[in-house]
Amino acid sequence: MNKFIVSLFESNAGFAPLVLRLPMGLILAAHGSQKLFAWFGGYGLEGTGQWLASVGFEPGYLMALLAGSAEFFGGLALALGLLTRPAAAVVAFTMAMAMTVHLGNGLFVSNNGYEFALILLAVSLSLAIQGAGRYSLDALLAARLKG
Repeated sequence: MNKFIVSLFESNAGFAPLVLRLPMGLILAAHGSQKLFAWFGGYGLEGTGQWLASVGFEPGYLMALLAGSAEFFGGLALALGLLTRPAAAVVAFTMAMAMTVHLGNGLFVSNNGYEFALILLAVSLSLAIQGAGRYSLDALLAARLKG
């Protein structure tokens, strides 16, 4: 079991994941806070839940809670480099679901397309594969667990 836990935290990557994690994490946390807390001009759980229900994600309130939590807490975890692989996997799934809403609008975000969700999906998959890198809380935990 310890070997599995160490492999969850360990990463051979250097500085590059930090360059991905910080802006990605902050963007996701901001978007999640719009859904959860109505910060930054967001609609909160009620408004986001109503919209999600209108596009077929039922029950809307629960879906808003799940999407907002994945973005907010996943974003914070990615920014800190804490539980990066699981956080990135949850974010990747969330972005795949977000893409389904925007697919009919084409690629470009100017037409409410899926390009933003696609790039977030790609970055989260990259982080899920390579881990948090050397400059992360995961790296500190891996070092302690290896003793």
